[in-house]
Amino acid sequence: MTDEKTKGQLLAEDILTDPKTLGETHNSILSEASEFCEGYKGFLNNKTEREVVEYVIPILKERGYTEYVRGTKYSPGDKFYKVNRNKTILMCTKGKRPVADGLRVSVAHIDSPRLDFKPHPIFEDADMAYFKTHYYGGIKKYQWTTIPLSIRGVVKLANGESVTVRIGEGEDEPALMITDLLIHLAQNQMRKTASEVIEGEQLNILIGSWPFDDEKVKSKVKLAVMNILFEKYGIREGDFESAELCAVPAFKPRDMGLDRSMIAAYGQDDSSCAYAEFMAELDTVEPEYGTVTIFADKEETGSDGVTGMRSFFFRDFIEDLAQDEGCEVRHVLRNSICLSCDVGAAFDPAFGEVFERNNTTYLNRGPILTKYDGSRGKYSTNDASAEMMAYIMGIFRDADIVWQTGELGKIDQGGGGTIASEISVHNIDTVDFGVPVLSMHAPIEVTSKADIYMMYKAVLAVYNSSKPKDF
Repeated sequence: MTDEKTKGQLLAEDILTDPKTLGETHNSILSEASEFCEGYKGFLNNKTEREVVEYVIPILKERGYTEYVRGTKYSPGDKFYKVNRNKTILMCTKGKRPVADGLRVSVAHIDSPRLDFKPHPIFEDADMAYFKTHYYGGIKKYQWTTIPLSIRGVVKLANGESVTVRIGEGEDEPALMITDLLIHLAQNQMRKTASEVIEGEQLNILIGSWPFDDEKVKSKVKLAVMNILFEKYGIREGDFESAELCAVPAFKPRDMGLDRSMIAAYGQDDSSCAYAEFMAELDTVEPEYGTVTIFADKEETGSDGVTGMRSFFFRDFIEDLAQDEGCEVRHVLRNSICLSCDVGAAFDPAFGEVFERNNTTYLNRGPILTKYDGSRGKYSTNDASAEMMAYIMGIFRDADIVWQTGELGKIDQGGGGTIASEISVHNIDTVDFGVPVLSMHAPIEVTSKADIYMMYKAVLAVYNSSKPKDF
C-alpha cells in the first residue's frame, strides 16, 4: 500500500472541480456564523421596507454616518446615507480614489411577498368581520391560510397625522388568520389545481366576531372592530384609502435544525442578502474605491415606482456624487461594478425533479455567483460578461471566499429575475450574487447561517479590494 497519488488523481485535482460543503472545508465557521446571525435574527423582525429603513438609520448614525448633503466635500473614510421616501436607502463610504475611477456597489431588496390591503378592505359577512387583501409578489396562495398573521404599515389620517400600525406580533396581542375549508367538505376543492385551491379573493383575514351593542346599528361586528382601531389609532374607515397596510406572517425568526445550523423565518428573500451587505458596509473603513450599498423596494413586483430600481433615484444620486467632484456621471457608472445581491434556489431533494443537478446550488456551499438568470431562453437576464465573472472570482480567491455557481432550476420549469437588469441599464457591469434558500417565497423560508456569513465576508472583500477594473 502507498499513499502516493496516481497521475490521474493529480491531474483530476489540477483540472477538475470537486465541490465540498462549508462543513467539510470550514467546519469551525458555524460558531462564527451563529454569532453573526444573532444580529440577523433581530434584523428579520422588520418585515416591511419602511420598518427596515427605520431600523437601520439609528445604527448608521451610531457608526458615524451622516445624512448626505449635496455639495459636501467628503474625505476618504467618511460615511453618509440618503433616504428615498422612507422605503429605500443608499449607504456610502468615501473611497481613497475619486468617484470618477468608479464605485463598488451592492444592492438588495427589502420588500417581500405579502398580503396588501385593498383600498376598501373592511367588510362584514355572516356576523364576522374581515380585511380584504390583494397579494403582493409571487406566492402560493394556499400557504397563507391557517397561519398567524400580523398587520403592519402606515395610515395617513385625514387630519394629516401619520400613524404606524403593528398588530399581531406581541405575546399579548390577538391572533389574526385566513380560514380554510374543513377537509370533511373539501371534496370539490381537493380536485382543483394548487393555484386554484385558494383564490385571490378568498384571502380575507378574519378580524372579529362580536357585535357592537346597539340594536339600531347595521354591520355591528364591523363597527365594533372599527371602533377598536379608532380608539387605538384614530383610524376611520375612509382613512384606509390613503393607507399602506399589509399582512405578514407573525412567526418570529428561529434557529432551525437540531444542530441549529439554519434559520427559519419570513422574508429571507431578500433580508439575508440585505443584512450581509449592510454589515459589510458598516465594517468597511477606508476603501480604495467608494462603496454604495442600496436597500431597494418593489423588486417583488417588477421594481417599478419611485422607490423601485427602475426609478432614477439611484442615477440621480450618483450624478450628485459626480458633480460634487467635478466629473461626469457616465464615467463614474462605466468604471463601477455592482453585486446584485438576491437569493437563489437551494436544491431540495424532495423536489429534485425540477433541478438540474450539475448546475444547481446547495445549502452550505456558500453564496451563489450567478452569471445569468431570467426564464427559459435567458429571457430578461443581465448575463454578466466573462470579464466581470473573472474579476469577482479573482477577488474571492484572494480573500479565501467560498462560493458556488448555478441556475435557478431546469430550463423549462420556470425561472426568475433580479435587480441586476435594472442596474446594468446604467452601464454598470453587474453580476447576481446571493444566499441559497429553501422554500423561497413561502411564509417561512430556510437559509444556512454559514452561507449568510460567507455572503457578508464576500461583499466585504469586494468593498475592501484595491483591484482595479480593467475591462
